[in-house]
Amino acid sequence: MVILKSPEEIRKLRGNNLIVAQILEALKKIIRPGVTTLELDRYCEELTLQKGAKPAFKGYRGYPFSLCTSVNEEVVHGMPSERKLQEGDIVSLDFGIYHQGLYGDAAVTVPVGEVSDEAGRLMRVTEEALYKAIEQTRVGNRLGDISAAIQNHAEAAGYSVVRDLVGHGIGRSLHEDPQVPNYGREGRGIELRPGIVLAIEPMVNAGTYAVKVLQDGWTVVTADGKLSAHFEHSVAITENGPFILSRIDGKPD
Repeated sequence: MVILKSPEEIRKLRGNNLIVAQILEALKKIIRPGVTTLELDRYCEELTLQKGAKPAFKGYRGYPFSLCTSVNEEVVHGMPSERKLQEGDIVSLDFGIYHQGLYGDAAVTVPVGEVSDEAGRLMRVTEEALYKAIEQTRVGNRLGDISAAIQNHAEAAGYSVVRDLVGHGIGRSLHEDPQVPNYGREGRGIELRPGIVLAIEPMVNAGTYAVKVLQDGWTVVTADGKLSAHFEHSVAITENGPFILSRIDGKPD
């Protein structure tokens, strides 16, 4: 069941997601070769608590950390560790908070120092796919319009979209209906209405779309070991168009 959010709930969701955006920006500034993903997690949790919020992921279904750090071929749900980031890595930072009875959720993929042209292109195309999807979050469009925008842009660039994992509604629960696949057909799915809030999150692979889960039970990696990138925004559908809750200025590019 899709839960429509009131204007007051959207205001609070904006506040939560602004905290998420600010913390992700702070994390980006400290990423460099030699930093461990566990250091990123600890800094993230410290900043969250300073803002009077709680990390959404810590303890969620048993996940033990505040931040997901997915490096190179890791798609999502990478677990922080003593692993040191190296020059040329790319790392996805997926992060959420819980505050005032509501959640916030967003993700970015960040270069570590100088990265290859291919890694840079993969990140660029994935972020472009996210914004093309956000452009479709308009009253009267269909959920499939969002999914198709992601798939079409990624595949036109020679990449694939992960099919085993999806975006989602968000509000009083971290994961609500509807699911938001990163592939689909235009004109299909539920009609988009004011008050729907979606966490849209393209996961784009340089090779096959197939993925597998490592023995830790969390880390999802590409089946062929090629790079993956991940970007996510929480977006409210309004009569005036998309409101990007997790972007600091709230607006599309």
